[in-house]
Amino acid sequence: MNTKKLLNVTAIAAMLFVANSCGVKNEGENKAEDTKQAQTAVEEKIKVSIDTVHAQKVAQLEELTSSVKAFAKNDIVSQNPGRIIKIYCEVGDYVKKGQLLVKMDETSLINIKTQMIQAEIDYKRAKALQEAGGASQQQVDQLKMQFDVLKENYNNLLENVNLTAPISGVVTARNYDSGDMYKGGAEILTINQMQPVKILVNVSEENFTKIKKGQNVDITVDALPGEKFKGSISIIYPTMDATTRTFPVEININNPANKVRPGMFARTTFNLGTAKHVMVPDVAIQKQLGSGDHFVYTYSNGKVTYRKVETGRIIGENVEIKSGVEDGALVVVGGMAKLTDGAEVDVVAKQLK
Repeated sequence: MNTKKLLNVTAIAAMLFVANSCGVKNEGENKAEDTKQAQTAVEEKIKVSIDTVHAQKVAQLEELTSSVKAFAKNDIVSQNPGRIIKIYCEVGDYVKKGQLLVKMDETSLINIKTQMIQAEIDYKRAKALQEAGGASQQQVDQLKMQFDVLKENYNNLLENVNLTAPISGVVTARNYDSGDMYKGGAEILTINQMQPVKILVNVSEENFTKIKKGQNVDITVDALPGEKFKGSISIIYPTMDATTRTFPVEININNPANKVRPGMFARTTFNLGTAKHVMVPDVAIQKQLGSGDHFVYTYSNGKVTYRKVETGRIIGENVEIKSGVEDGALVVVGGMAKLTDGAEVDVVAKQLK
């Protein structure tokens, strides 16, 4: 073999060696890259903490809000116009049933009293004449009727001259002063009965059958923080409000110290018995953005599942779940920020109760 051929063979062999060397290197790099990607995939799993949740008996408390109302409200007016001689009370005064509140001008009362007295005299005289045979029964009956009409008018006018309190309560409005001319329209005074007071709330269809007349309820008033008042159901209206799909319920509140006042905002709590529901740590409950829905993630076989839940009472650090999570489920309590439905996760902390 001459020198030229030897050089060609040597060149070809060198090229083959280089090619084989490159192939081996690329294959090694590919294997390393695949291993790195696999490790990265494992590392990218979201780390979560889970907890086991269980069902337990939970008192079913329903809180409803409403404004306090007077047990009874009376407007003090006179059926007849006239001058107000004297008003005997001021706004804020406590008055008793039958107490004189307002005295009106008595001129009309005096006139009709004079007529009534004369009518009574005429009637008695005619009655005596009839017994003596000097007057007919018709004359006696006519005089008796005149006297009765005048007496009734007198009694009615007397009530509208001396205005008394029809209930015991507090004067909450006064629209006139002594000496003013009363021509009707606005009431002279307003009285609110405040022992007891009452609340009217609307109970849902679901809870309507769980309450009864005489049932005790707890009441708090925003204006009196830290104080709790007792009330009882006095009236359950038998028909539903077609608009709200609720039943009106009236509650009486004992109010011996007059602390609870009409117009105050009150919260009424009904005890509707107990129910067995799952209790979930409050840290597990999340709120759906853009809606009022709440949800949790449950864990099973390395994956998490989105669960919409209906929440109930908050008791300590736990929340009552009325639906959406079953007894004994594993619930994610940490690492929820980046979770999505069906995501694979790595459990780093587990509490098996």
